[in-house]
Amino acid sequence: MIYIGADHRGFKLKTYLKRYLKNQLKLKYEDVGALKYDPTDDAPDFALKLSRKVSKKPTVDKGILICWTGHAMCITANKIKKIRAVEGYNIESAEFGRLHNNANVLCLASKFLSEDHAVAIVKKFLETNFDGDSRLVRRDKKITKLEK
Repeated sequence: MIYIGADHRGFKLKTYLKRYLKNQLKLKYEDVGALKYDPTDDAPDFALKLSRKVSKKPTVDKGILICWTGHAMCITANKIKKIRAVEGYNIESAEFGRLHNNANVLCLASKFLSEDHAVAIVKKFLETNFDGDSRLVRRDKKITKLEK
């Protein structure tokens, strides 16, 4: 399952990405909020909700979080056990977040990304798998050990 969430600053981009996931990629997703534009909402609320869902199946499910800079979403998501959130500031960062760091949550900055650039980043993140090279698996285990 793909989960998607955004605060008010990411609401417009989230709406665009939901159409892209459904119409172009033919993927199912669950929107964890905000379900309406509300300038008083807070990014951590949606990051927490999404991360708790992804953490139940961290090697299968993926999450996409959007706020103004991506920072608040990423910081909050990484507080949850089994979450590996990365900021997708370009296509390569999203790719290597999956490939080398086994990331399961992508955080986007609505302030800095066009809709087309965000789509390309999301596509690369979702189509990339963890490399599985022995060096990367060793590093992955060290990171996981920190959660205990």
